[in-house]
Amino acid sequence: MKQTRRTFLRDAAVGGAAITAGMMGTTALSYARILGANDRVRVGIVGFSDRAKATLIPALQIYARELNFEITAVSDIWKRRREEGGGFIKQLTGKDVALARNNEELYDRRLTDAVIISTADFQHALHGVEAIRAGVDAYIEKPMAESMADARALLKAVQASNQIVQIGSQRRSGSNYIAAHEYIRSGKFGAITMVEMTWNVNQPGRWRRPKLVAEIREGDTDWMRYVMGKTSDSWDARKYVEYRLFWPYSSGIPGQWMSHQIDTVHWFSGLRRPRSVVANGGIYVWKDGRQNADTMTAVFDYGPLKDPTTGFQVLYSSRMHNSAGGVKEIYYSNAGTLNLDTNEISADGGLRAPQADEMGMKPNLLEPMRLRSNERVATEANTSVDGMSSAHMRNWMECIRSRKTPNGDVVAGYDHSVANIMTTAALHTGLRVTFDDERQEVIAGSSVFR
Repeated sequence: MKQTRRTFLRDAAVGGAAITAGMMGTTALSYARILGANDRVRVGIVGFSDRAKATLIPALQIYARELNFEITAVSDIWKRRREEGGGFIKQLTGKDVALARNNEELYDRRLTDAVIISTADFQHALHGVEAIRAGVDAYIEKPMAESMADARALLKAVQASNQIVQIGSQRRSGSNYIAAHEYIRSGKFGAITMVEMTWNVNQPGRWRRPKLVAEIREGDTDWMRYVMGKTSDSWDARKYVEYRLFWPYSSGIPGQWMSHQIDTVHWFSGLRRPRSVVANGGIYVWKDGRQNADTMTAVFDYGPLKDPTTGFQVLYSSRMHNSAGGVKEIYYSNAGTLNLDTNEISADGGLRAPQADEMGMKPNLLEPMRLRSNERVATEANTSVDGMSSAHMRNWMECIRSRKTPNGDVVAGYDHSVANIMTTAALHTGLRVTFDDERQEVIAGSSVFR
């Protein structure tokens, strides 16, 4: 089994996970024929994380009875989390679930028709490939991938299958974001000329788990399975439990927060990636041994690849030591502003007289209106089930039934991964970063970023 796993990880890392219907056991097509409208969908939890406990599992349970879904298994390589997951689900549903020591055991026992993947950031894509190879549908938390090799592997696997894969970019199921997308794409807003985004918190404990770090023991988990061949690091409790602080286990701010916000840029504009990225940042306040920045700013250039004379800039900043400003997403056009913090469209900043008159132009002003919304954006350390998260989960569940493409499909996840990895490359190298479309590689200066 170890040799098989090493071979799989090697193949996936180079984007060569060959997925064919004949390799899958129960293929998506046969599954679609077998699964009737009234048949129960068995769901496995891959990684009993804080996110799974606080948001993903409760979101699925909201609709489980209506759509006939049932959690039947938990897979986690850490014995403590595996048992806690089983206990949590029994308390929530009144039913025992199977406990799998790893994903091979989960899939070999054929315990599920679909899985929710909520593992460490760097594991998402390869755990997704495992799900596709097992012939099950998957909800995969963002960021979809932290390396281009992993992003290519999952994209290729999903596109060669008929599985339903939802990436956890829940803004795509938020009513205010859907309304904003429709408004911008209608042409009423005019061309996007600038986007400003922030995500600011003041939380010394963000991504820190000192109690768990002190309590975890190497013998209770499987470090080699955890690193998935990505590093040669020896056992490190902090890199296991507080992985968001350490590269390459996570990119930190880009993968955790920016991935949500930059995804809306792609969605609203119809552009799949930035033309270039520059960024810098550092560890300015929380000097606790972390490797990923507690403060960063990135500037993106977006626009048609063959026409550098048109486009717009995205300014993204995030800090973890002062929460002023909170989460902000503001889109600008020559005629005004779309503010996704207040869910308002206004003429603020639009071209007015006398500036227009001086140039023989007419004023260009948006008609004020409010976007429909019943959601909020949460930035507290322990996220809960908000309207967007539950709507996104429902969309995935409904698509499993209908076999339609979900709101946050694998292409959207691939695209936000490209933008994230470009930003990480800029932060790590200090260079202007571009993307090679032919090779599907991130280029920092003149070198491929690995």
